[in-house]
Amino acid sequence: MPNISIMTILTRPEMTETRIEEVKAIIEENPGLSRTQLSKLICAMWDWRSPNGMPKDISCRDMLRFLEGKGLIQLPPPKLTANFTSRRHTLHLNHDMTPIECSLDDLLPLQICLPAGKDAIATFKSYLDQYHYLGCSGTVGENMKYIVYSRKGAVVACLLFGSAAWSCRDRDRFIGWDGARRKAALHLLTNNTRFWIPQWVKVPYLASHTLSLILRRLSGDWEAVYGHSLAAVETFVDRSLFRGICYRAANWIHLGTTTGRGRDGGHHDAILPKKDIYLYPLNKEYREKLKGGSKTMTPPANLLATNLPKCNDTYTEVEQ
Repeated sequence: MPNISIMTILTRPEMTETRIEEVKAIIEENPGLSRTQLSKLICAMWDWRSPNGMPKDISCRDMLRFLEGKGLIQLPPPKLTANFTSRRHTLHLNHDMTPIECSLDDLLPLQICLPAGKDAIATFKSYLDQYHYLGCSGTVGENMKYIVYSRKGAVVACLLFGSAAWSCRDRDRFIGWDGARRKAALHLLTNNTRFWIPQWVKVPYLASHTLSLILRRLSGDWEAVYGHSLAAVETFVDRSLFRGICYRAANWIHLGTTTGRGRDGGHHDAILPKKDIYLYPLNKEYREKLKGGSKTMTPPANLLATNLPKCNDTYTEVEQ
């Protein structure tokens, strides 16, 4: 990525040839994202913010339309046309944004909810679409949503698990997958695609504690809904934005880093943000299950410990 330290929260970034190529690559890499979601992602990458810390996504969309008008990029078609339907539109609700700064003990016990029904799912989507830099794109296939509440009923986290990445070199090498084995067992792996803690909630250890609670129940919840358990969970952390502290604190295995060359790998240089690859085994036989009967390699005992170490992670470390 180019050096963006000179950027301020009051001015637009200088659109160099390198940044235009970044925008093109982001659009290519994320074909399912709307213009709003793309603008939020670009704002997060470039640290383009208003004085109150919120992304300047409206200004970013103006910039993107300008670049498209010059023939420099091709944006996805607008989704909110005159005849858009509620099915394609995420309703933005009003949420309590009262700051929460306290110890973790003051929030416990946390209450974990699987949103069911129109209103609960609308609440979940509203949080992610308004406050997560990637927004809330539609889920395809098997997925699991969680809303986490404090003991007093305040929302302190939202998590989304969905389809695993179809192909990932370091992950596939670690598991021992070839193409056929991956195709047969990919449904036993899920991807933590969103982990959001509200920007107004700053509680040390909340992220790693929340992860540990969810991971203890995830496979059982999955089996109850979809009829099969899970062997492991993966996630990808944009290292240009976050350090992945909560995942390391919760004993996820760091498998490597993506190349940053895009979905098809057709670039010689890294033009997309590189992402750290993490995996968490949900049982001791995870490798055997994923390889379809191959000899398992039991992970170190601390990977499956019930008392996970704590780390001073904050909301800025876990917005995926």
